[in-house]
Amino acid sequence: MSTTPRVVIIGAGIVGANLADELTGRGWDRVTVVDQGPLPLTGGSTSHAPGLVYQTAGSKTMSGFATYTVAKLKSLDVDGAWCFNQVGGLEIATTPERLAELHRRQGWATSWGIPGEVVDPEECARLHPLLDRDEVLGGFHTPTDGLAKASRAVVALARRAESRGAEFRGSTRVTGISQQGGRVTGVQTDQGEIPADIVVSCAGFWGQAIGDMVGMRVPLLPLAHQYAHTGQIAELVGRNDEQVEARLPILRHQDHDLYYREHNDHLGIGTYAHRPMPVRLSELPETEDGSTTEAAMPSVMPFTEEDFTPSWEQSKRLLPALRSAKVETGFNGIMSFTPDGGPLIGESPEVAGFWIAEAVWVTHSSGVARAVAQLLVDGRSELELHGCDVHRFDEIETTEDYVTETGKQNFVEVYDVLHPLQPKLSPRDLRVSPFHARQKELGAFFLTAHGWERPHWYEANAHLVKDLPPEWQPRPRDAWSAMYHSPIAAAEAYKTRNAVAMYDMTPLKRLEISGPGALALLDRLTTGKMDKSVGSVTYTLMLDEAGGVRSDITVARLGEQLFQVGANGNLDLDHFRREAPADHSVQIRDITGGTCCIGVWGPRARDLVQPLSHDDFSHEGLKFFRCKSAHIAGIPVTAMRVSYVGELGWEIYTSAEYGQRLWDVLFEAGRELGVVAAGRAAFNSLRLEKGYRAWGTDMTTEHNPYEAEVGFAVRKQKEDFVGHDALAGIDAESVSRRLACLTIDDGRSVVLGSEPVFLDGEPAGYVTSAAFAHTIGTPIAYAWLPASATVGTRVEIQYFDRKVRATVAAEPLVDPDMHRIRR
Repeated sequence: MSTTPRVVIIGAGIVGANLADELTGRGWDRVTVVDQGPLPLTGGSTSHAPGLVYQTAGSKTMSGFATYTVAKLKSLDVDGAWCFNQVGGLEIATTPERLAELHRRQGWATSWGIPGEVVDPEECARLHPLLDRDEVLGGFHTPTDGLAKASRAVVALARRAESRGAEFRGSTRVTGISQQGGRVTGVQTDQGEIPADIVVSCAGFWGQAIGDMVGMRVPLLPLAHQYAHTGQIAELVGRNDEQVEARLPILRHQDHDLYYREHNDHLGIGTYAHRPMPVRLSELPETEDGSTTEAAMPSVMPFTEEDFTPSWEQSKRLLPALRSAKVETGFNGIMSFTPDGGPLIGESPEVAGFWIAEAVWVTHSSGVARAVAQLLVDGRSELELHGCDVHRFDEIETTEDYVTETGKQNFVEVYDVLHPLQPKLSPRDLRVSPFHARQKELGAFFLTAHGWERPHWYEANAHLVKDLPPEWQPRPRDAWSAMYHSPIAAAEAYKTRNAVAMYDMTPLKRLEISGPGALALLDRLTTGKMDKSVGSVTYTLMLDEAGGVRSDITVARLGEQLFQVGANGNLDLDHFRREAPADHSVQIRDITGGTCCIGVWGPRARDLVQPLSHDDFSHEGLKFFRCKSAHIAGIPVTAMRVSYVGELGWEIYTSAEYGQRLWDVLFEAGRELGVVAAGRAAFNSLRLEKGYRAWGTDMTTEHNPYEAEVGFAVRKQKEDFVGHDALAGIDAESVSRRLACLTIDDGRSVVLGSEPVFLDGEPAGYVTSAAFAHTIGTPIAYAWLPASATVGTRVEIQYFDRKVRATVAAEPLVDPDMHRIRR
């Protein structure tokens, strides 16, 4: 008898069928797939999906999902009929801005190992003869992209999964999820209950309703997306047939939110140029007998011709062959959108064994299914998933109003050229620190993260720029790197290095972990020594079982059974709660919203703080990586002697009610010392000068501590922490790749991240973080490179359509002996 878990997958579309195939391929043979629609055309998004698979994205993980989808679907067929037609992809530019974006996308492709090149208008017209060459400035051609026949792939996947023991049940409506003792025990359906140890919802835009059955918020928004079929196109007659269907590359005209693919001698046109059209599940069409056809299914809404008219006019301009054609049929097909556009993967925090894999497009379906199967079978995915984990969102980001507004915005922006720092226009001012009013008075320029308003610089400091020493004067930037940046950041960095500055650190996640089991929990989950004296602060790592860096955190021991954890976000909160013992010996609270924090840093930080307090802020009174309760101008605070910018100072915490008063006191007292409020632009520059890593950007679960050059945070004498055994035999000398510091040779080119790095003329890695290092007067970047790229090695970074020379440098670049931070 099989001993593998009983798994029920809800949804027999491309994700559910892929997951059944991935699980059974790993030996899990007790898998049941249920769907409310008939098999194999169940009526979900898979049933009408046009099947475009473009692999290139700014996210390494999303590109990895798509690349695996291509490889897997290409290997499948149904009775000799293809499941993936590798016709290639062509994205064309009709504006200079889009052409620059295509060069950036080609850089991403190089970073992630996807073949592709930017081609001239003549080559675009050769690749796709329907194009009006005079309308095109260039294109990005990716030969390994293509068309997925999603509904056919479901048949192939289901057959293979069934041959290994899986069962598919169509026309079976899920009515509830059974649970006992906080675990799933089965799936209730209109055909009876199916016992289960694990339930995975792959229900697509129905996912929210399935999540509601266990009280799990699934932050997705169903939106209708227009797709039209033309009549016969004379220029396509004889090129294809019913078996081949398409030979031209799939075409994207992103300047007008359009894409095109062949259907034999007809053309399919998809558009995102219309108004967002949210859909309620209660509005979905249903046939009387529950059957589905290509023209009648729940995921297909009536075509609204008036919304398509502008896209049709643009299509005829780009593709002259359409001028003598007509739109024959069309529909508004339903898709899932999320607050940040990413998939939703993860397990319910309250009901163990209930998982979701939602908001997954055909493009990423096989890759996501493999990741979920690896999570279930092996405990970890080989691709890091922090940008896909459903628990990445804070509570405000999962509310219906927020999901609706951001989901609609993501629909509108799906093909837009978006800058890495570009904030949402709305909703804004959801989460503000107690200093917000003062920051606005100082002319703060705000960007956002997880709903928090975060100052990036202050216009009040603009007058300081002209007085900077020559070596600190900001360099001119190209238009792209100058977006969402100001030369004021140089002045704020200068003040931090030479006087004193105040930084709003409130948005950073803070957790309180307490109780008799708190020490043991932290000790098991982290790489550092936790049983230190009260008042200690420890920088440490949390690893997964394979030794990958799950997070880096700071742990302050405020009492024998009381710890404050500086975390990287909601994923850390979720992790601690899952790992907490069931005996309630540990209490975990998110205290971020009820507290606030000001970072006071610079060589004159002590001159600012000490006169305001009767407590001892001397080096001996509060040493580096120590904390204590104190009072500043009568305000109760917790002061931690840590610094992410490499200067003397403290993170000063207090409750939110005292926040504005604390800001005012410090700012007024600092005037004679030249204090400034400083923003994230200066902060990021200063932290990179010191070589401080940012988890999720510079390192993830794909990297071990020694590769990421944070092996110092792994206590050699410590055993029995998660990931310990996986690090056996690994050290800084044995790794084959490292996160390396690069200085830019020309002293002016600022890159932004994800650009490919070339070693000896060949792609060898990619940039993670980058900034202009004001202290040393040159741009810098961090990049993953082979370990053979030692200090002094010359490399090149591809920035849009040019190569920028850089050199591997010893780090940290500023104050390597730590004199400034320890005085």
